Amino acid sequence: MQFRPCIDIHNGKVKQIVGGSLQDAGDYARENFVSEKPSSWYAEMFRRDGLIGGHVILLNGKDSPHFEATRAAAAEALAAYPGGLMVGGGINAENAASWLDAGASHVIVTSYVFRDGRINMDNLRALTENAGREHVVLDLSCRKRDGLYYICTDRWQKFTDTALSPALLRELSAYSDEFLVHGIDVEGKGNGFDRELVRLLADFAAENETPVTYAGGIRDMDSLRELSRLGGSRIHATVGSALDIYGGAMSYREAVRFCAGT
Repeated sequence: MQFRPCIDIHNGKVKQIVGGSLQDAGDYARENFVSEKPSSWYAEMFRRDGLIGGHVILLNGKDSPHFEATRAAAAEALAAYPGGLMVGGGINAENAASWLDAGASHVIVTSYVFRDGRINMDNLRALTENAGREHVVLDLSCRKRDGLYYICTDRWQKFTDTALSPALLRELSAYSDEFLVHGIDVEGKGNGFDRELVRLLADFAAENETPVTYAGGIRDMDSLRELSRLGGSRIHATVGSALDIYGGAMSYREAVRFCAGT
C-alpha cells in the first residue's frame, strides 16, 4: 500500500471539503479546513518525505471567477515537486500536455471522458494519444444509487449512466496507468470508509496490475489498517480531512510510516 497525499484547491486556497457539498453555483463548498499555507508548502513536504503520486485537484470550474487563482495554485504545487504529483480538474486532450510540461507526472480525468452521462471513447483515445497512456489516471469516483456505484462527473455533481465494476476497470485499464476512486458518499464526513466499494476495487486489483487508489472516509489509523486488510495491501490510500496537516486528529507521519511498511 502506498500513501497518496492530496492538495485540493478551491477558490485559490488549499482546502478540505465535504465532497458531496461542492456546487458550481456561487463556488460553494462545505469546508472542513482552509489552509493559510500555500500549495507549494504541502508539495515540498511531500517531496521531502519521498511520497509519489499525490493528487493536486482543481475544484473550481473554468467559468468560475476563482479559476485562475486555483490554476495558479495548482501550477505552484507542481513547480515545487516536478514529477511527483498528478493534477486533475478540467483536463482534456487539448490541455493535458501543458500540465505535463508544468511538472505533473499524470493527468487525472473524469468529465472529459464521461460526457453526457456515458463513456466517450473518442475523447478517451484522444487523451491517451496526446498525453500517453502512461500519464493518464482515470478518476472513477462514484456514488451509490439503486444498489450500484455510479461514476459521477463535473466535480461530483452529475451522475453518469455507467456503474463501476471489475469488468469496467479491466476494459478501461487499456487506457489508464492508474485509477483513482473516491467514495463520494463518505468523502470528508469522517464517518469511516466505504467497505463495499473497497471490496469491489480489491476484486479487480487481485488479478490486475493497474494500480488503484481509494479515497473517502479514512478517519484514523484503525481505518487505514482495515483498508489495508480488505484491499490485501493492493489498494493505495488517500487521506484528507482526517490528517493533522489538514486540521484533523490523525497523524500524517504515522500514516506515511504505516503505508511504507505494508
